[in-house]
Amino acid sequence: MTISTRGAAQAPAVLVLEDGRSFRGRAYGAVGETFGEAVFSTGMTGYQETLTDPSYHRQVVVMTAPHVGNTGVNDEDPESGRIWVSGYVVRDPARTPSNWRSRRSLDEELASQGVVGISGIDTRALTRHLRERGAMRVGIFSGNAVEDEGVLLAKVRQAPEMKGADLAAEVATKEAYVVPAVGTKKFTVAAIDLGIKGMTPHRMAERGIEVHVLPATATLDEVYAVQPDGVFFSNGPGDPSTADHPVALMRGVLERKTPLFGICFGNQILGRSLGFGTYKLKYGHRGINQPVQDRTTGKVEVTAHNHGFAVDAPLDKVSDTEFGRAEVSHVCLNDQVVEGLQLLDQPAFSVQYHPEAAAGPHDAAYLFDRFVSLMEGQRA
Repeated sequence: MTISTRGAAQAPAVLVLEDGRSFRGRAYGAVGETFGEAVFSTGMTGYQETLTDPSYHRQVVVMTAPHVGNTGVNDEDPESGRIWVSGYVVRDPARTPSNWRSRRSLDEELASQGVVGISGIDTRALTRHLRERGAMRVGIFSGNAVEDEGVLLAKVRQAPEMKGADLAAEVATKEAYVVPAVGTKKFTVAAIDLGIKGMTPHRMAERGIEVHVLPATATLDEVYAVQPDGVFFSNGPGDPSTADHPVALMRGVLERKTPLFGICFGNQILGRSLGFGTYKLKYGHRGINQPVQDRTTGKVEVTAHNHGFAVDAPLDKVSDTEFGRAEVSHVCLNDQVVEGLQLLDQPAFSVQYHPEAAAGPHDAAYLFDRFVSLMEGQRA
């Protein structure tokens, strides 16, 4: 990636997909070139949380909402210490942000963090193209990086693919840290950081949990050194088929029958730990308006998603695994993709989405309470 932060608003820009289709617009954020996997997010708000979600590492995010940046950028809503998307695509960026918490414009924030973007293109056409052809590699080029499209296409096709990418360790914390319980401490949880969002340990802390956030490379001995009442596996980027260490770690937790909860990447890790396969979705689920049914209650939830891979588990039967019986607990109502797993003979479950729900919706917050109930039951 080569970048400059000067003159973005006036610079021409072009987006080139690996299948040869291109879109011309104006630079947004930093000027230069960037590469990643082109994906689209259907959320109409929450762009700041999206940008700072580590699960978007090495992805170029296309916003389907036409107007982006209206509320500017504040210092309270980031989900991590930096922007993780490799590129950003919007149709109509706000000319002037308007919100009492805003500290600077989205354009300024992108530029200051070196994130190359493009604006002024038909994002509806681009989204429809990705729905038909699937997520694919893409490059954004602006300013002096714009040249013959044949040359740019060759660059895009040389970029690494998401399939087979092992990325969790690149975004996870390098050092363990503790998020203290709010109020009286009731439980201790070891949280394996595969790309954790800041709101996740906060949601647990609100329930009296002291959260020890550990690196993705943590060993089983390091997990149990904190004497956890439960173990949590976070969201994260990349292809779950490469995550051999997290799978081995989770299998060790399952062998000890410690209460376990996984979200997003953690759901895929549980699937692999139970012997199920994973596969790449055509264009994935991303946004804050995805309908999911909790099969244990029949309730339908509107949920926040960010995943391009899914677990290949049977929807219509209970499966026998090395760790007891398992079943699909949640399913996406749009396409019947597995959205959750649970073990029936020991305290372990997972979902494919984000119950911490920053920036909403909050339908799935009960899952943290379900985790608490597992730990209460184990303690009893």
